[in-house]
Amino acid sequence: MRLPVFLPTVLLLSCLLTACAGSPSVSVGGRQVSVPESTKEEHQKLVESIGIYDDPELAEYIDRIGQRLVKSSSMPDAKFTFTVLDSPDINAFAMPGGYIYVSRGLLAYLESEAELAGVIGHEIGHITERHHSRRSTQRTTTTVLATTAYILTGSGDLYDATQMAGAEIVSGYGREMELEADAAGAEFMHRAGYDADALLSVIGVLKDQEMYRRAQAKASGKPSGTYHGLYASHPRNDLRLQTVIKTANTLDFDDRPENPELPGEFRRQTEGLVFGASAQAQAEPNRFYHNKLDFSFKYPEGWRVETGAQAITARSPDGASTVTITLSKAQADEAPSAFLDRSATGTLSDQRQLEQFGLAGSTALASAGGITKRLAVIDHGYRFLFEGSAPDLASQDEALLTIIESFRPLVAREKVKGSSRTLHYVQVPRGATLESLASGARIPDAEAQLRLINGYYPSGEPRIGDWIKVIR
Repeated sequence: MRLPVFLPTVLLLSCLLTACAGSPSVSVGGRQVSVPESTKEEHQKLVESIGIYDDPELAEYIDRIGQRLVKSSSMPDAKFTFTVLDSPDINAFAMPGGYIYVSRGLLAYLESEAELAGVIGHEIGHITERHHSRRSTQRTTTTVLATTAYILTGSGDLYDATQMAGAEIVSGYGREMELEADAAGAEFMHRAGYDADALLSVIGVLKDQEMYRRAQAKASGKPSGTYHGLYASHPRNDLRLQTVIKTANTLDFDDRPENPELPGEFRRQTEGLVFGASAQAQAEPNRFYHNKLDFSFKYPEGWRVETGAQAITARSPDGASTVTITLSKAQADEAPSAFLDRSATGTLSDQRQLEQFGLAGSTALASAGGITKRLAVIDHGYRFLFEGSAPDLASQDEALLTIIESFRPLVAREKVKGSSRTLHYVQVPRGATLESLASGARIPDAEAQLRLINGYYPSGEPRIGDWIKVIR
């Protein structure tokens, strides 16, 4: 009896295979609410697919602001996790379990720590006001999965429609819940020593973005996205919101601290911030990237990946366990499971469908001649064939599945090459205008972008000596 292997002749694509390699609980409203495993899994998927912005000092700064606001909230003892995503999207959002996300793209358009605190406080408000649990479980699950699909599949139309607000489809709270989050966030800000009026400044920033996106959408004939929170349901002159903020600013607390902002600290923390797409994409440890074939997979700690003319092989530290990846022509009329049934020798067991990151596949254990292997098939342009071997498969199968189940297409950020553009602060020299300062930016629609990040959209000019942001 032959060993369990794929029978058909594998298509050898040497020029491609060798190219470009590289349940806790929280207290909500006085009650303990468990964090579902699915939420933690979605958090991990978001972090793995989008990436964490590589600036530990900035991350600590945002966490410090967030934790200060949490201590001033109605859930002062709850655990909150603040993550800076390596995304150019102008976005911030919350997920159940105290997960708060701020995209680096949003930071470029803010002017102060108080404005940043306003954004974070608003998102904390969605958690403290139980907005996720007050919506139906089905809706929450559906929208979170939809967001993950959008992020991982990189759907062009969906991305274009929501790139300034990727998490709009996570939210959809409605005007009343948004106002509740505004009220809670404003109160948390005031308790923490910040001026809650900064919330109105943030709305102005985001309204300018909305105006710009609508102008772009009209010119291109595409739909425009909108940030899910602060300005989704509030015009600049919303009297209810102004009343909420005024009320928060007049609350009297004996132990209210002084304004925690340090002069120039926000500017220092955002100096050199990556603007737009980042070229620092393929830097995640224990992950293999293949640009030509548009795929990536994780491998266990200590393993190494070798590329050859006929296959890619992931090998354990001692070399005894391996996963070999080869290619075959895609067969649209034959499902991966049928292909696995037809092409693998031996007796199949533990066979199941794979539906991951928008890809279809199948995996099974194949036994023949006293030897068992882990086989898998995943369709992604070509038909990718996985063959996992180990002296003791039972103890190593989890490691083999790590590679198979993490196989996915590259996301947009992982395809960016060249140098990143970064944000810098300069004082306006005599005779300079935003148009002249934008001439060296080398970014699309440079003048409009400089106006947006400096609060001069659609018109206006800074004064000589003013500090403004430029992109280099």
